[in-house]
Amino acid sequence: MREFYGVGIGPGDKELITLKGYNTLRNSDYIFIPKSKGESLAGSIVSDYIEGKNIIEIEFPMGESNSDRYAEAAVLINETIKEGQIGAFITLGDPMTYSTYIYLMIELFKFDIKVETIPGITSFNAAAACLNEPITLKGDNFYLCDGQIDDDILKKASSVCILKVNKNKENIINILEENGFKYVYVRRCTQKDEKVLYDKDEILNDNDYMSLIFARKETVNNLFST
Repeated sequence: MREFYGVGIGPGDKELITLKGYNTLRNSDYIFIPKSKGESLAGSIVSDYIEGKNIIEIEFPMGESNSDRYAEAAVLINETIKEGQIGAFITLGDPMTYSTYIYLMIELFKFDIKVETIPGITSFNAAAACLNEPITLKGDNFYLCDGQIDDDILKKASSVCILKVNKNKENIINILEENGFKYVYVRRCTQKDEKVLYDKDEILNDNDYMSLIFARKETVNNLFST
């Protein structure tokens, strides 16, 4: 049997990878890593765990249609992993949450290879923990979105997290304010350059891609901006 695992490695802190994820990486013959223009953040997070492994980078350029690349990557993985071997693809956060891995997984279903997914801690889970602010309380509705807000859904939500806010930040904040949400901006959560901002002008001036806005109508610790 050939095995392939999608491993969520968390938001950045090396210690936030799960024990199952760690053991899978240690037991894998091949580690597949999304290629980065500079140093790979995903690669740096797991660097201590994959020493001596065969590492293969796969390119999925941001902002481009990668449907052909997913198919090509699946072919590469299928040709690389031999009988009795294990391969693992690492992904930031959780593999089933706005992840490149999902599209790769779908392509891999076409081959005779066992595919298993190992969940990871998401950036919004980590941000809520960092802020000591619950994502949901009993009776709450939580809304997770990726860069754009649907007003109709937001009106039904008690809390919301918007990922990848750097391109549409001012509009997002205006919508949150109009709907009575208190919000906070978290950049690179759990990483060495993590930053938490509450002031609107400071939030608008920060343009890090790896950022999110977390908001609630009723907060617990009363630290959020209005």
